[in-house]
Amino acid sequence: MADIVINLDKVSVSLGGRPIFSELSWELQNRQRVGLVGPNGVGKSTLLKLIATELPADDGNIFRQSGLTWGRLEQEPALTSGKTVLAEAMTAVPQLAILEEEMAHLEARMGDPDVYSNENALARVMRQHERLLVQFEQMGGPRYESQVKEALTRLGMDAAQWDTPTEFLSGGQKKLVMLAKLLVQQPKLLLLDESDNHLDIPSKRHLEQIIQQYAGCVVIISHDRYLLDEVATHIAELENGRLTLYPGNYTAYANERELRRLRQQQLYAAQQKEIARIEAAIKRFELWASLVVNERHIRQARSRQKMLDKMDKVEKVAEARRMSLDLQGWRGSNKTIELVNVVKRFDNGRTLYNRINLTIWHGERVGLVGPNGAGKSMLLRQLLNPEQISGGEVKIGPSNKIGYYAQEHETLNYEQDLISAIRQTAPVARETAVAFLLRFLFTYDQMQQPIAKLSGGERSRLQLAKLVLERPNLLLLDEPTNNLDIASIEVLEETLDEFVGAILVISHDRYFLDKVVDRIVELRDGRLTEFLGGYTDYLAETLDT
Repeated sequence: MADIVINLDKVSVSLGGRPIFSELSWELQNRQRVGLVGPNGVGKSTLLKLIATELPADDGNIFRQSGLTWGRLEQEPALTSGKTVLAEAMTAVPQLAILEEEMAHLEARMGDPDVYSNENALARVMRQHERLLVQFEQMGGPRYESQVKEALTRLGMDAAQWDTPTEFLSGGQKKLVMLAKLLVQQPKLLLLDESDNHLDIPSKRHLEQIIQQYAGCVVIISHDRYLLDEVATHIAELENGRLTLYPGNYTAYANERELRRLRQQQLYAAQQKEIARIEAAIKRFELWASLVVNERHIRQARSRQKMLDKMDKVEKVAEARRMSLDLQGWRGSNKTIELVNVVKRFDNGRTLYNRINLTIWHGERVGLVGPNGAGKSMLLRQLLNPEQISGGEVKIGPSNKIGYYAQEHETLNYEQDLISAIRQTAPVARETAVAFLLRFLFTYDQMQQPIAKLSGGERSRLQLAKLVLERPNLLLLDEPTNNLDIASIEVLEETLDEFVGAILVISHDRYFLDKVVDRIVELRDGRLTEFLGGYTDYLAETLDT
């Protein structure tokens, strides 16, 4: 018998008067690992908040298993500033800290002369202390610190990082700390909202292992198809307010979804043909009945109309709106990038990399990988400003025009509205800018707002829009898939496949790397190492060494 953790029965939710989903039903079972996918803005995060009781349902029922515990990892976790990594992780079970504080208070009372000189008072305090100690041990207090440290280590945060203040952590590192807290809590239902975003590849592999081994039920929102292939037992697709569950991982879902869409389209076409035939018969009988008053013709028309009314209509396959991206490129210099003994040294004497060499030719697609902090983004910025290197030489082909995609969207002026940003990039009329932005799924209201009000995914689409207008033939892309939904990532992959020019891309999206690049360059410990092929080839070669 299925161990049902939670059941949503015809649940409806609206935010600000806008319906997010209506009469949605979903059953989650223990040991399921469900990838929740769908376009940005469809309500995936809202659904997790609903399950975690952070939002009320407008209608419907939610049944939770008796004694169910759950934990949700937010997209942008907030940590307490002023605390170290270890101190923040130690707050995972606040009840233990309260118990320790109460026990310390009782221990202090035992040393009070008024208490230890009074046999009854001392016995009373000792009984209270013993009761709290038993409770502390039942909650795993004596092993608690070692469990916290083990959780941090499993996620790739070793002892050297435990004293780092939380305000100095990257977005990915903050997620690792919050995830470590959840691992210590071990809720039966684990809700992860883009937990892999901003993580480097080694951290993603740690995350995959933890999800695969998790004893409870896991729901994860992710745009990383490689991760979903590795961990998911089911894919739940949320689109147009409906949730559809598919067994298997992401690749199985993508194949089954396409087969279902093809079958639905065939059924729709066949039914439309049948409807047209019946409607033609109705018109014919109605015409005969009007020419010759004949009750039989009227009955035949009514009979066929009833047949039509009772027919279960097959819905037409809805074509999802997709971003229209046209990065054509053009033929430039044969040798696009050449690094010769390049050095980057900071004012404090720290050397990021020393005497590295790299050549990229026209038409090549090169993926730049390596751990966070290795200097990948710095290397791309130095290709934009070669004079900032500490030694060596950076050569860019004279017939190459660079198009740069910044990971943190630094190329955008957050005070500008979208229309102004487009018109500043290319001298076009306002109407042309509006039509152009529509291709990138922006509404007219969004176009008139400051860029600061856009979500991360919307800023990513705007950066890509600006790249199109710049007409480059050498693309330097720093984490271009971060914040994009899967449909937009697929559009980007198709576009880069047809791009005429060279591409150097930093990415932790392994599925994307397999689709796009034909060479991997790893930056680690200040050195570059080259591997032919995509991410899977790179992984196979590095695991063998």
